[in-house]
Amino acid sequence: MQKNKHIIAPSILAADFGRLDDEVRLLNDAQADWIHIDVMDGRFVPNISFGFPVVNAIQKIATKPLDVHLMIVEPEKYIERFRDSGADVISVHYEACPNLHRTIGQIKESGAKAGVAINPHTPVSLLEDVLEDLDLILIMSVNPGYGGQKFIYQTIPKLRKLKGMLSERNLHPLIEIDGGVGLQNAEELLKAGADVLVAGSSVFKSKDPIDTISRLKAIGSHGSWV
Repeated sequence: MQKNKHIIAPSILAADFGRLDDEVRLLNDAQADWIHIDVMDGRFVPNISFGFPVVNAIQKIATKPLDVHLMIVEPEKYIERFRDSGADVISVHYEACPNLHRTIGQIKESGAKAGVAINPHTPVSLLEDVLEDLDLILIMSVNPGYGGQKFIYQTIPKLRKLKGMLSERNLHPLIEIDGGVGLQNAEELLKAGADVLVAGSSVFKSKDPIDTISRLKAIGSHGSWV
């Protein structure tokens, strides 16, 4: 583990889709570390976002790693296709995977980093048996399905509990927080143990997205993988 600054992963879901190429180039030029891509199927969550053609289009322009968050049922059917579309990190939901260990293995076999996401109501203790297999754990700090929601502050003690579980085992997967993240709570999240901040509306709806990303990046310092 090399000590680096925390990772900022702006969520493209909040971008202007009519100017998607410009928005991706903006992230290329900014201090963003990853590009977060929320894939929704209208079944696991009550909204539909986009699929392979959009991820392919982003991949052709992006110079940053693609952090693909699958909010879909039966994600195991699509792992290889998302990897082929350019996903560097693939996260699936605990709640959508009856054979979670197998799906994590499938992600790793594809060559992507493996992440598991949990909804606000899902306790971190349910990940206990797969912690050793994960590169990333994504804690949802809003109910998944829509951008622009208010941050659920119960996420912070949940984050601290997860950090404690990992420390007890000397494990170092990255902890990612997604939902309602912005300048108003970034420092508190980093202090509680977050490594990756997903910021959507707080970046793309700001007057100066590049400056907002810079300010998020300037808060504190945290561990990261190499």
